[in-house]
Amino acid sequence: MIANESFIKMAKENSDNIPVTVIRPETGWKMIDLGELIKYRDLAYNLVWRDITVQHAQTILGFIWAIITPLVQILIFSVIFGRVAKISTDGIPYTLFTTVAIIPWTYMSMVMLQSSQSLVSGHNMLGKIYFPRLLYPLTPVISKLLNFGISLLLLLAIMVYYKVSPTLQLLYLPVFILMMMLVPAGVGMLMSAMAIRYRDIKFIMTYVVQMLMYSAPIVYSATSISEHYRFFYSLNPIVGVIEGYRACLLGTEIPWQFILPGMFTAILLFIGGAFYFKRVEKIFVDVI
Repeated sequence: MIANESFIKMAKENSDNIPVTVIRPETGWKMIDLGELIKYRDLAYNLVWRDITVQHAQTILGFIWAIITPLVQILIFSVIFGRVAKISTDGIPYTLFTTVAIIPWTYMSMVMLQSSQSLVSGHNMLGKIYFPRLLYPLTPVISKLLNFGISLLLLLAIMVYYKVSPTLQLLYLPVFILMMMLVPAGVGMLMSAMAIRYRDIKFIMTYVVQMLMYSAPIVYSATSISEHYRFFYSLNPIVGVIEGYRACLLGTEIPWQFILPGMFTAILLFIGGAFYFKRVEKIFVDVI
């Protein structure tokens, strides 16, 4: 008892030296606080690692699914659109043509679906402790890079089969990888914030992802689009990602007319998604 009383007395005496953090709801439009995200980097690492382990827990094939998922789509598209429909691919073998597009598309679609539901699926933590809520929608953006990296082995194998040699265009690849990450990150922040209020987002996103797939040149060539509509078509950032990947990996001329408008849209989408997320962040706990 004496020891406990001494401890309490000492704690009161030193209470003035203990740092106190006061958390208040933000008002107005706020941008991402990078300093705060860096401060919680350990939590971010744990969330990413948890996402990776949960995804492949109790599976027989484990990380092989990262190859099987795009491979099934490649085989189906190669048969239906390559052999049956015989869609023009600007002289590129259809299997190679569609593989270069499906690999980044698989990453983007998986991130958009998971990120849009990240706050709803992780609502148990929101009201218990404070941490940057942005970590939730941004976690799939990082964790799914592992699947993306594994699926690149499939792309490499097909490129070797068709004897495609790397060119200097490959130096642009990091630009399109960043663009590939910005698109689902922006969508994820926007939709996850909306999903807190409107649970219909879960069902809407399923149809949105399906429509986005056919709105991008995954199974067809962007050059098949009429010149009158190419600018509006290229505002779709996924078009820029797919066309950028094809040019970098296959060594063709980079079609900047399809890429630059999409880059602008991707940046705008990311910034807009971040602003909206921070704008409504203060009501998450009350609404959830």
